[in-house]
Amino acid sequence: MMKKILFLIISCLAGAYSLSAQDVSFKATAPQTVVVGQSFRIYYTLTNAEGLDLKVPEFTGLEVQFGPVKSENRVMMNINGQQSTQITEVYTYTVIARKEGTFDYSPATIKIRNSNSEYKSNVLKIKVLPQDKGASGSATNPNAQSQSGSNDDAGSNVSVSANDIFVRMIVSKNTVYENEGFLVTFKLYSARNFALGSPLKFPEFEGFIVQEIDLPQNQQLGMENYNGRNYQTAILKQVYLYPQHPGSITIGKGEYEFIVQIPTKQKIRSFFDDFFETYTNVKKLVVSSPATINVKPLPAGKPANFTGALGDYKMTTTISSQKVKANEGITIKVNISGTGNLKLIKNPEIKFPNDFEVYDPKVDLNTKITAGGVSGTKTIEYLAIPRYAGEFVVPSAEFSYFDIKSGLYKTLSTPEYKLQIEKGEGGNAATQQMIASFTNKEDVKYLGQDIRYIKTGNVKFTPKGEFFFGTISYYLWYLIPALLFIVFFILNRKKAKENANIALVRTKKANKVAGKRLKLANKLLKENKKEAFYEEILRALWGYLSDKLNIPVASLTKENVENELIKYGVNESLIKEFMNILNTCEFARFAPAQSSEEMDKIYELTTQSIDKMENTIKK
Repeated sequence: MMKKILFLIISCLAGAYSLSAQDVSFKATAPQTVVVGQSFRIYYTLTNAEGLDLKVPEFTGLEVQFGPVKSENRVMMNINGQQSTQITEVYTYTVIARKEGTFDYSPATIKIRNSNSEYKSNVLKIKVLPQDKGASGSATNPNAQSQSGSNDDAGSNVSVSANDIFVRMIVSKNTVYENEGFLVTFKLYSARNFALGSPLKFPEFEGFIVQEIDLPQNQQLGMENYNGRNYQTAILKQVYLYPQHPGSITIGKGEYEFIVQIPTKQKIRSFFDDFFETYTNVKKLVVSSPATINVKPLPAGKPANFTGALGDYKMTTTISSQKVKANEGITIKVNISGTGNLKLIKNPEIKFPNDFEVYDPKVDLNTKITAGGVSGTKTIEYLAIPRYAGEFVVPSAEFSYFDIKSGLYKTLSTPEYKLQIEKGEGGNAATQQMIASFTNKEDVKYLGQDIRYIKTGNVKFTPKGEFFFGTISYYLWYLIPALLFIVFFILNRKKAKENANIALVRTKKANKVAGKRLKLANKLLKENKKEAFYEEILRALWGYLSDKLNIPVASLTKENVENELIKYGVNESLIKEFMNILNTCEFARFAPAQSSEEMDKIYELTTQSIDKMENTIKK
């Protein structure tokens, strides 16, 4: 009996120790965007501790209906004989948004039971939008054009208006200087459920240098009130553009096809209509309006060393040493940091004395592209090797740029360096390693080692009068390369003839390319990355069809794919199977989270469908 009691005491102490050893966290979560009159919940979650005396901020603009409602979850775990307890406490407030605006709520605080510790949550930021005026209001869309869409399987009475779904091309600046960067955002607004119908066609950006901003793969739909109506929003693309000549430059229109779900009214209603809605898929072609950018030439008075840099920069310079021996390397590092067109600026010119051996500079560019601009650092490292002793001077180098904010040209300078070179012999190992990092040449100069010594050791001599000419080995040295050349020539001609038929090459490799994409999709499936998984399945299917049917991806639509597959004799059930997979993946990307079983089913169905298609279409 005493042993059992002792065991229980030890277990409790071990559980308490494991609980205290785990990281304690206290987080606040709530929707980022809500609408006036909408009811929603605010959660405060305490992990790996028991809480006391919760204090929350005043919820300005919100009306608390009830709360906090506390829920607790305890999980006992035994791993390798060690017992641990994981506690999660959730405090829930149910509130109603009463006032329009953006509200920042200060952190909540909570005390930990049996401890003097107090934890703070994160700051909550909630944006409250006005109520939706509806599609029938005065809301219009001046920034987008919309063309009539065709219905997949509905009558002509089902349609999507221009205000139901559209794409805005949002330009941060309409008037810029030549080579001044500005942000262009393509943003989707939709008042209905939607999916992508075909690959998006963005403008070509002629007359600009383009730097694309990487968007997160798991981007969530946002919410925004535009012209009195609330829309689901998603950023489709963001780029930074640099105009290359003054004058008016037009960014053309883009075309985007979406599949929109429209609720269908049933003429004869059944008992189940009260529980389930029926929808019709409607194709909608949306065209974003073009935009004209006024590009101003840079002002007069450009410095002689100005090479087109625009922005706000700082420059620092360091030198490895000002006193070295001959044949030892000297490096000068110039670091340019700031915001602007860093990738386009040219390197400052460091002029070393004529008696120095100078190597091409090594450039390290580290930039970050965000919606706020392009910022970062550019480090240029110059290497020179003095060959003679003496005193030398490396003059100051200048870097000029145009400051957009002040509208003035500014010049930054490096210091002047006085070098004292002493007599030296050959370059040391450090110098040779330094040279190797600056050049990829195979033949690196080793000064002081030009004279080669006579070979010593075991030397094999050939007796006088014995010749290689005329022997069997002599003729084989000619015959074997000739035979190898003929075989290689025949094989190369055959390979070139096959590669000349681009359509045949693409068709043969279609299954192989699709297999690689499906492997990546399988990896995303195991990592439970839903959006990325469905996007990779779509890429595999569209890419496979493009290669197999020899049609560019940009020209593929479900209609021409279906017509081409019928020409190749593919049965209707397999065609329908492909179309169902495409539709399912398109809707799943923006739909609520799918179960892992449904994702497994889609993966298996895609693999089987491609295998069936390979057996049907053979070339």
